[in-house]
Amino acid sequence: MRTQAVIIGAGPAGLLLGHILHRAGIGFTILEARSREYVLGRIRAGVLEQSSVDVLAELGLDADLREHGLTHHGIHLQFEGARHHLDFVELVGRTVSIYGQQALVRHLLAEHERLGSDIRFEVSDVTPTGLEGSDPTVSFTDGGATTTIAGDVVVGADGFHGVCRPAIPGIRAFERSFPFGWLGILADVPPSTDDLIYALHPDGFAMHSMRSPEVSRLYVQVRHDESIDDWSDARIWDALQTRLGVDGWTLQEGEVLEKSITPMRSFVASTMSHGRLFLVGDAGHIVPPTGAKGLNSAIADVVLLGRAIIAGLQHGDESGLSGYSAAALARQWKVQQFSEWMTDLLHVHDAPDASAREFAYRSQVGRLEYVTGSRAARQSLAEQYAGLPFTTE
Repeated sequence: MRTQAVIIGAGPAGLLLGHILHRAGIGFTILEARSREYVLGRIRAGVLEQSSVDVLAELGLDADLREHGLTHHGIHLQFEGARHHLDFVELVGRTVSIYGQQALVRHLLAEHERLGSDIRFEVSDVTPTGLEGSDPTVSFTDGGATTTIAGDVVVGADGFHGVCRPAIPGIRAFERSFPFGWLGILADVPPSTDDLIYALHPDGFAMHSMRSPEVSRLYVQVRHDESIDDWSDARIWDALQTRLGVDGWTLQEGEVLEKSITPMRSFVASTMSHGRLFLVGDAGHIVPPTGAKGLNSAIADVVLLGRAIIAGLQHGDESGLSGYSAAALARQWKVQQFSEWMTDLLHVHDAPDASAREFAYRSQVGRLEYVTGSRAARQSLAEQYAGLPFTTE
């Protein structure tokens, strides 16, 4: 078998790249280790930057987003019992959209099925080889039969635990783990807020988000080693009421549909390419969720790589492919610093004693007072939260 691009992974990055290549008339095959049902059932981030929304619109893939997505004009920062609104439209002329990754994957996959795209689910033993040459191959087992497919490029969109990053000789990982996580719930209750609320409280961070006009998504900071079994629904709601509470506002409670604890960590690979293999999304980097950058970073990678593949395969211009890793990492490190800054700003940190803990907390309050009181600081936050451009600069 032969195609032009072999994409390993049918998450949002792999599926979106397939649409970009299809639009340019470039052939591709997508290989996915999990079942179709598993892929559709994965629940992930739900905030899209303005640039991500623009990309979906340009590709004609925004019909479901326009029908079910929620446009937000900013966020609330809350501390010391007071809530401060940052209006992104007024500050930088941009918005963000609440649209679950699960819904995006469902729509992208439905469009692929309408197009008749070659997507193979539940394949195993996926092995990319010959990556240093001009004719790389990927072997895999599908329905008990071993198949080898050749292509001009191989794309690793297979996540942190995939096979593509380990296939790069000498690759290194730059990592930071945080000593806390997010306990998140999905609740059957309409949101109690118009825009997302990020709250710093002496007990820890809390956040009020949403999935739809009928369903709320909420988070509280917990220790990274805590068990979900120790958090009853009543305890979760009590923590949310305490950390999100302000005078004159009511947090509505409802049935908890699901709950889980998400660890907080940062990870960046030392390179995003090797020969004819190119990494996108979680295969190359992971951010803590505070800055809402995970899905958007994957989309940025895919846009950059898609342009490079089109230029290379259709016009013989390989400069985009050879420069992809440097360009993708340059943008990613900007994203990483913003995500780390937001995480450090809004979470209560361990300290050796009560005095040091109080000092750290008061310092965070000072930073938040500066951010909310300075137009320049608000603009900087809004510019980064609403999304840096998808460019090579």
